[in-house]
Amino acid sequence: MIRYALVCAGEHEFEAWFSNSSAFDEQKSSQLLECPVCGSSDVRKQIMAPAVRDSGEKAGRSQSPEAEAARIAGEIRRKIASTHDYVGDRFAEEARSMYYGQTEQRPVWGEVAPETARELIEEGVPAIPLPKPFAPDPPKKRSEIN
Repeated sequence: MIRYALVCAGEHEFEAWFSNSSAFDEQKSSQLLECPVCGSSDVRKQIMAPAVRDSGEKAGRSQSPEAEAARIAGEIRRKIASTHDYVGDRFAEEARSMYYGQTEQRPVWGEVAPETARELIEEGVPAIPLPKPFAPDPPKKRSEIN
């Protein structure tokens, strides 16, 4: 992969990645390149300083986007598990109770059916679904430990 600094006829500067050095020329001649700001296909390469690794940087490849996403999802799961109370299938009841001022507010997480989640949103209860990669595993019940 190679990265080029590009500029359009409107002088909008941007970067793009290509599989090799000839890919830019092929895409330009086929008018496949467009400025992300104005849509102009009149795009050319700019002079660009080479990316030189700092002596303090680790050698080797950086994490893939998938690995980075998994790392971030893990951090979010750990943060939720350590700062929120797990209320399980009582989530809707607990969220409503806090929203209507019947109990003290605190961060909670748990499970609800999709229909119940829609009802909470319609009521204005501040609750959002956690995508599966970000939801911590529920704590084990005492009966599951033994």
